[in-house]
Amino acid sequence: MATIDPLVTALFLITAFIAAGLIHSAWLASAVSRKLYIPVDGRLHVRGRRLFGDNKTVRGFVVMAPAAGLCFWALGSLLDATSPALRTSLWPLGNGELALLGTWAGLGFMLGELPNSLLKRQLDIAPGAPAKGTLASIASFAADRLDSIIGTLVAISIVTPTPWMTWLYVIVLGPGVHLCFSVLLYRLGVKARPA
Repeated sequence: MATIDPLVTALFLITAFIAAGLIHSAWLASAVSRKLYIPVDGRLHVRGRRLFGDNKTVRGFVVMAPAAGLCFWALGSLLDATSPALRTSLWPLGNGELALLGTWAGLGFMLGELPNSLLKRQLDIAPGAPAKGTLASIASFAADRLDSIIGTLVAISIVTPTPWMTWLYVIVLGPGVHLCFSVLLYRLGVKARPA
């Protein structure tokens, strides 16, 4: 069995999610996506507060998971054609299996945001609003950058071995990429604030 290279695997994940994020951003900015602006919490309340809030909607879930699956497949296929040595540094999966892994990872990405949203609603932080206070703002900013990354890594690690160094590389590099997408979504008018 081939050895999984943690750095190659991390770069694969980051590259695939950059591509999936671009698809997701274009989708969220489209008029068609607004038809699916349906909160995933069904407007349910816990302790008198919304479960997740209005920003966690069906429209994000319907595209991110399949987009990630498509991007895992496309990147795996590209590596097969251009760099077989790098391709063997990834999980020993065929491209169809990579597509399934990507779809699962995309779902993990989206689900990873929900606990953070639940906590913020319980702390009376409005959807899309910053936390009040310096320490709370810093913690909220960090959680907003890491929640989906950790969700992705947990999802992948459930179904296939993922080196701890891959986790480290993605956790170190991923938040900067995530911040760039927050700014992009702000500029596209999808988010109320850039960070």
